[in-house]
Amino acid sequence: MTLLQVMPDDDARTVLVRTDRPDEIREALSPLDVQFEQWELGRQLASDASPDHVLAAYRPEVDRICAQGGFRLVDVVRMKPDETDPQWPDKAHAARTKFLSEHTHDEDEVRFFVEGSGCFYLHVGAKVYAVVCEAGDLLWVPRGTSHWFDMGGRPEFTAIRFFQEEDGWIGSFLPESIASGFPSLDELRAARLP
Repeated sequence: MTLLQVMPDDDARTVLVRTDRPDEIREALSPLDVQFEQWELGRQLASDASPDHVLAAYRPEVDRICAQGGFRLVDVVRMKPDETDPQWPDKAHAARTKFLSEHTHDEDEVRFFVEGSGCFYLHVGAKVYAVVCEAGDLLWVPRGTSHWFDMGGRPEFTAIRFFQEEDGWIGSFLPESIASGFPSLDELRAARLP
């Protein structure tokens, strides 16, 4: 379920906003210059579709975002559980923990979820905006926005990523991160809407 939960940055137990309504999510994120879109799904893609096939299925939208943001590089990242690989749990843990600490980027971070889910936590002002993105969701976070990302305890997603420069995705990690004090993606999913 696509979801936005807003909390004070000094009290993760207090929920200021919790909604699964796309219009309310857009409205809450707009003052932060964060763009939230939902793209039409329903394209015929195999679960193991190649990156080229994924990009071809969303070519009009990808081209629009590239033109709008000056993105020169686009790729597809996929994380899926592989029970046949004894190294999968370690790989999944390493991938998950890589971006669980608060960081910024020197360019905008734009992700479209083709399948699966992940949660972006945006630390803006005195609030944390936890945005759970599901298949069909695009989130556009402006450069310099302090954030972290949780792909959950059992990562499973395919996402299209947009870059202006080859090294633009490199994170600048903050010396002190508040991320560990906030609910994980799995905890956000388990909680009920009010």
